[in-house]
Amino acid sequence: MSVLGDGSVSLDTTQGQLTLSLSSLGLRLQSSSKKMSDNFDYGIIISPVKNDATKSIQETPSHFIIATKHDTVKIQKQPFAFEWKRADKLVQKTPNDGHFVRQYRLPPLAKTSEGWLISLDLGPEEAVFGLGEKWSSLNKRGQLIRSYNHDALGVNAEISYKNTPFAWSPEGWGVFVHTPAAVTHSVGHAAWSQRAYSLLVEDEDLDLFLFAGKDGKHIINSYTSLTGKAPVPPLWSLGVILSKAYYKDVPELLATAKDVRQKHMPCDVITLDGRAWQDTDTRFAFEWDPKRYDNPASVINELKAQHFKVCVWEYPLVSVENKLFDKMAKNGWLIKDKRTNEAYRYQWDQSAFAEVLTPLPESGIVDFTHPGAFQFWLESHKPLFDLGVDMIKADFGEQLEDENMLAHNGDSGIRLHNAYSMLYNRCVYQAAEKYCQSGPFLFSRSAWAGSQRYPSQWGGDPQADWGGLIGSIRGALSWGMSGAPYYATDIGGFYKDTRDPILFVRWAQAAVFSAHMRLHGIGQREPWSYGKAAETAVNKAIALRYQLLPYLYECTQQANATGLPVMRAMPIAFPQDRIAHSFEMQFMLGEDILFAPCTNEHNEVDVYFPDGEWLHYPSGKNYKACQHVKLTLALDDMAVFVKSGKHIPLGPIIEHVEALKNNIQPEVESYWPQKP
Repeated sequence: MSVLGDGSVSLDTTQGQLTLSLSSLGLRLQSSSKKMSDNFDYGIIISPVKNDATKSIQETPSHFIIATKHDTVKIQKQPFAFEWKRADKLVQKTPNDGHFVRQYRLPPLAKTSEGWLISLDLGPEEAVFGLGEKWSSLNKRGQLIRSYNHDALGVNAEISYKNTPFAWSPEGWGVFVHTPAAVTHSVGHAAWSQRAYSLLVEDEDLDLFLFAGKDGKHIINSYTSLTGKAPVPPLWSLGVILSKAYYKDVPELLATAKDVRQKHMPCDVITLDGRAWQDTDTRFAFEWDPKRYDNPASVINELKAQHFKVCVWEYPLVSVENKLFDKMAKNGWLIKDKRTNEAYRYQWDQSAFAEVLTPLPESGIVDFTHPGAFQFWLESHKPLFDLGVDMIKADFGEQLEDENMLAHNGDSGIRLHNAYSMLYNRCVYQAAEKYCQSGPFLFSRSAWAGSQRYPSQWGGDPQADWGGLIGSIRGALSWGMSGAPYYATDIGGFYKDTRDPILFVRWAQAAVFSAHMRLHGIGQREPWSYGKAAETAVNKAIALRYQLLPYLYECTQQANATGLPVMRAMPIAFPQDRIAHSFEMQFMLGEDILFAPCTNEHNEVDVYFPDGEWLHYPSGKNYKACQHVKLTLALDDMAVFVKSGKHIPLGPIIEHVEALKNNIQPEVESYWPQKP
C-alpha cells in the first residue's frame, strides 16, 4: 500500500492495483489496469474530484486503516473487504453474508470473466431507489436489474430506454458505476443474496463511487454535481406539446393546428413525427419528403402565424438508399463492421412493425465518436433551425448491439452501446444551443448517465390502457430518482388505443403535474376526438397547467440548482416518513403541491397525507397529516393538494406562451390560497 500524490491510496491485489480515494462526495474505488481516458469514458463525469488528504494509515496483520479528516476506511487484506465510516457513522461495508465453508457467500470484490463484481451491505428493511427509468416498484429491493438500454417497445418489462448505474438508499448512501458498459444489479435479489446489493460491471476497468448524504436529496445532488445538472428549459417547452404517429400530409397537419386554435385548446408545440415529414425509405437525411412538402417554409410559417413552436423527429441512422449513406461511409462517419471494415448495415427487426409503423430500411449508424461525424451531424441541423424549427425529437439510439460493430475511437459497439445515446443527445442539443433562436430544448427517448444535461426525455411507447399509465408514472418517478429532473409520457398511450375517454382524461390530468406534457400515440390525441366530456375535462386540466407555469418554472430552476426532479416521489420529498414511501403512485410537484393520479376506471384515488396540513385545490377542504383517505372524483376533478401556509403562484389563463408579455419569464397574476 502506498499514498499517491493526489491523496489516493494504492492497494496491491491479485487483480492488479486498486486505487482508493476519499473526497467530500465519498469513497471512490478504481482498478488500475488501464485508466479510462476521455476517449473511452465519453465525458460522463464533468467535474474533477478533489481528493481529501490522507492523514494516517495503520496496518495490522489482517487490516489497513486509512483515515482522512472526515472518513475512516478499514480494509481487510484477505479476502478484500471494507468498512467505511464518515464522522464515526457507518456508511457502507462489505455485507456480512456468511457461508459454511468461506467467510462470505458472495465475493466482496472479484474480477470475473464477465467483469468486476462488488458487493455492498443491505439492512433487513433497507430500500434502494434509482437505476433509471423502470416501470415496476420504485423500491428496487428484491429486483435483478441490468443497466442496458433497449428499444423496449413498451413499459411492461424490466427492459427500458433510459438506464443509469446509479442508486441510493434513504439510509444515507448512494452508488454510481462510472462506465458506459452494462451493469447488473442484484438488489437484495434472493437468487443471489437477500442481504447484499451486488454489482456486476461488464467492463475491463472498475470505477465506482460511493456517496454519503443525509437523504436522497443530498445524494442526488452529489451525483448530479459529478455528472451534470440539467439546464432550465425554455418556458414554451412547459406548455402542451401536441403530436401523433403521424400527420399523413400537410392538409391534415394544418387542419389539426387550425382546430386547436378554433377550439381554444391551450397548446404551444406541434410535432411532425418521422413519417410526417420524412420519406421512410430514404431517411434520415435532414430532407423534407418532396412528395408532400414542395415548400416546407410556407408550412412552418403558417404554423408560426398561429403561435405554434414546431418540433421535428429524427434518428441517428441513414438509409442505404440515400446518397448521404455513401458520403458518410466514405468519410468514415458511420459505425463500421469490423469483419469488413466497411460501414455496418443495420437490419431492423421487422416483427415490431405493422400497418401504421411501416418497415424501416437497411441503414448505417452515425458514429458520434468521430469528431468529423459529430460536427457534420450537428451542423446539418442549421437549415432546420433557420427554417423555423424550434425543437428536435431525438428518437432511438439503442441500436449498437452487435459485437462486430466498431467505433472510430476503437471501442466496440457493445461497450459504446449505452453511452451512444448520450453522445447522440449531446450532439443534437449542442446544435439547438448553436442554431435555435427560441432556446435549446430536446426530446430524447434513450439516455444514460449524464444525459440529464441535454433535456428533456420522454417515456416511449406505453400500451394505451391503465397499466400503461401506471408504468409510465413509475418510469417518470424512477428516472427522476436517478438524477434526471424532466420527463414526459405519451398521453393516452402509444399503441392499442381503444379510445377510452376516461383513461385519456386521467392520463392528461396526471401529465399536468409532470415536467413536460405531450399528447402522443397511434391515432388522434386531440381532446375532442374522445368526446365532449373528455374534451371539457382535459381542457380544464390544461388550463390549470398554464396557470401553473410560474410554479413549474420555479421547479425547473430548483432542478438546475439541486438535481432534484420536478416530479418528486415520496422517498425524496419525505425521507423520514416510511408510510409515505409505500404510496408509490402519488408524488410532489416541486416542494408544495401533492398530486395523486387516478389510475382506474372507477374514478377512485387513494391518498396519504404526509407531515403538515393539506388544502384541496380548488375547494380548500382541509386534510390532516398522517391519514389515508379514499376519494371518488368527478371526471373533471383531480386529487391536488397544497401544503397549508404555502401560496402557489398562478399565471393568467392563456392559450400559448406567446400571449404572455414576457414569454421568457412567466407572469404571476395571483396566488392560491390568496396571500393575506
